[in-house]
Amino acid sequence: MIKNVVQGIKAYSGALAIISKLKLWKYFAVPIIISVITATLIGLSAYGLSDNMGRFIAKAWIWDWGKETFTSITTFIGAIIIIAIGLILYKHIIMALSAPFMSPVSEKIEAYLTGVEKHQHRNTSFQEQLWRGIRINVRNLGKELLITMPILLLKFIPVVNIFSTVLLFLVQAYYAGFGNMDYTLERHFKYRESIRFVRQHRGIAIGNGLVFMLFLLIPVIGVILVLPMSVTAASLKTVELLKDKDLLRNDHPVLRTEV
Repeated sequence: MIKNVVQGIKAYSGALAIISKLKLWKYFAVPIIISVITATLIGLSAYGLSDNMGRFIAKAWIWDWGKETFTSITTFIGAIIIIAIGLILYKHIIMALSAPFMSPVSEKIEAYLTGVEKHQHRNTSFQEQLWRGIRINVRNLGKELLITMPILLLKFIPVVNIFSTVLLFLVQAYYAGFGNMDYTLERHFKYRESIRFVRQHRGIAIGNGLVFMLFLLIPVIGVILVLPMSVTAASLKTVELLKDKDLLRNDHPVLRTEV
């Protein structure tokens, strides 16, 4: 697992060079706009809701003594909860809406790495790619929220809350990497086959997603570069995995499946 996580991270080392060499920046224009607008809206909402969340949680403390201290603590925890949920919503929104723009990027990277311009891919339209992106990310959003809520409750337990933060970060990373890998997988696999493939290579998804999440910690520049870098890195690694498993052959039956 750790080895695969490292491989997912190392794929970023060649991302910038590939983007420039294949002249892919133009494909990222709309996704970058989507990313900036979404991050701004969620950031403003999180800023406004964190205090309200803290005061709401503080109502659980019915005593007068320690009320102010407890409110301060719950305000901080409320901010973490809002930020965590905001990050979850942010990444799934941008990955779903960017799917039709990211698929061509992934396809050009695949053509460059394999030397084959026209594979017998599943032929999908802009609308089908958008629907696939929405379907995958709604599915992942639901599962991520189900996992995240219990983890957030652990933040009320001293010491344990340190480990819960790490676990929360890893969960978010996995689903971010999942979405980035699917831009390549959607050309080759059905919906459920893609889910199975990512599960088999969850370390790669986590590695890709870890850097994705770290990019978001960089003010302004992070939300601009996060998609170009993470999608390119995920495409490089996913194509490599497909090649290693001999799943890029034109006569492979998986390539002829339909949604």
